[in-house]
Amino acid sequence: MSGDIKFLLTEKEMPTHWYNIQADMPNLPDPPLHPGTMQPIGPQDLTPIFPMGLIMQEVSQDRWIEIPDEVRDILRLWRPSPLYRARRLEKALDTPARIFYKYEGVSPAGSHKLNTAVPQAYFNKKEGVKRLATETGAGQWGIALSQACNFFDMECTVYMVKVSYNQKPYRRSLMEIFGSNVIPSPSNQTDSGRKILQDFPDSPGSLGIAISEAVEDAAKREDTNYALGSVLNHVCLHQSIIGLEAKEQMAKAGYYPDVVIACCGGGSNFAGLAFPFAHDKLARDARVRLVAVEPISCPTLTRGEYQYDFGDVAGLAPIVKMYTLGAGFMPPGIHAGGLRYHGDSPLLSRLVKDGIVEAIGLGQTSVFNGAILFAKNEGIIPAPESAHAVQAAIQEALAAKEAGEARTILFNMSGHGLLDLPSYDLFLAGKLEDFPLPEEDLKVALKNLPRV
Repeated sequence: MSGDIKFLLTEKEMPTHWYNIQADMPNLPDPPLHPGTMQPIGPQDLTPIFPMGLIMQEVSQDRWIEIPDEVRDILRLWRPSPLYRARRLEKALDTPARIFYKYEGVSPAGSHKLNTAVPQAYFNKKEGVKRLATETGAGQWGIALSQACNFFDMECTVYMVKVSYNQKPYRRSLMEIFGSNVIPSPSNQTDSGRKILQDFPDSPGSLGIAISEAVEDAAKREDTNYALGSVLNHVCLHQSIIGLEAKEQMAKAGYYPDVVIACCGGGSNFAGLAFPFAHDKLARDARVRLVAVEPISCPTLTRGEYQYDFGDVAGLAPIVKMYTLGAGFMPPGIHAGGLRYHGDSPLLSRLVKDGIVEAIGLGQTSVFNGAILFAKNEGIIPAPESAHAVQAAIQEALAAKEAGEARTILFNMSGHGLLDLPSYDLFLAGKLEDFPLPEEDLKVALKNLPRV
C-alpha cells in the first residue's frame, strides 16, 4: 500500500486518567531537598509557588489520576491527536522497518506543551491564583501557557531565553497575542537577572537563568504562582496522555513498537510518549526499547553526572537528584532552544540510571538533514527539538535495513517548525554548525555541584 496512513481515536476514546509511572518504578527518585536547609522538602515547602492540587500530583504514587472534566473539555480542541505511519519515509529510506509517529503539532500551540499548560492553569485558577510566571526556551512552552492562561482569564509573564527571544520572534508574537508579557532573559526585572548581567553583560541566557527569574517573580508576589513546562513529576504525568493514546492507536494499526523514541530537554516530551510503554516494560516485561535523544552540545543524560543539583542558576528552586551538567552550565546557542537545559526530570534520570531508558546525542546538522528529509516525504516541517526524534528514527530505520529486520519504530513528532523557518534558512545557507561539548568545559561545569 502506498501513501501514509492516519490512525484516529474518537473523542470518547480520549483517556480519562493520566498515568503515573511512580507506581511502577523499581526505584523511586531520591527526595528533593530545600535549597536553604538541604533537608528533604514536604508539600508545604512548595506552597509559595505551586497550588496544592499540583503538589499532590507531584508526590502521588497512585497509578491513575483522573483528568478533570474542565481540562478534558479544552483538550478536546485537538485531542486525541493523530498517529501516522510514515510509508513515504519508509520508501525513501528503502527500509523494512515500519515507522509510526504521534503528531502533537495539531494543538493550538503547535506542540505537546499545551497538554500540561491547561491543567496547570486550571489547578492554579481553582485555588484563586490570578497570575502565572514562567520561563521558556524555544518558546513552545511560553505559547502554551499564554494560551492556557487566556482560557482561564489569568495573567501570564514569560521570561524567554534571550538567544531564542532573538532567534524566534514570531513565537514571542504569539505569546503577546494571547496577552502575555514576554521578557528576554537574563533581564533587569529580577535580582537574579541583574546579577547575571552584571557578571556577563552579553549572556545569551539559559533555561536555568530564566527559571531563576520566574521563580523569583512568583515568590515575591502573593497573586502569582510559578509554572514549569518540563522536568517535574506532575508535568510528566500530564503528558502521559500522548503515550496512552498512542498505545490504543498502535493496537488499531496492528503493531506494537520495538523502539519508542522522543527528544529530551527536561524530559516531559519523552515521558509523555514513553512512560506508558515503560509501564508495559516494568509491569509486563514487554521487550520495547525506550530511547531519549538530546543534543551533543547539551549532553545531560549521555555525559552528565547523576547527582543532586539546583534546578536553576540562582539556587532558588529545590535541589533534585538528576543527571546534570551543573546549574551554571551555559550551552551554545543551538536552534533547538527547548533542549538547552542543564538537568533532566528526576523520574527520567532514575530510569536511565536503572537501565530502563537509553539515551543518545545528536549534532544539529544531522538533525536538520533528517528534518528536511522528513518534510520532503511527510509534508510536515518538524520543530528543531522534534527533529532530534526524527533523525534518531531515521537512524534506527537504516540500522533495521542493514540488519534485515522489520522492526517497528514509534517516535513523537512533538511540534511543527513553522515558526522556526529562520533556523532552516541558516541551515540551507550552510551557516549552522555542530557544537560538541569539550571535555574540559564539561569538567568545569560539573565543578560546583552542591555538596549533599
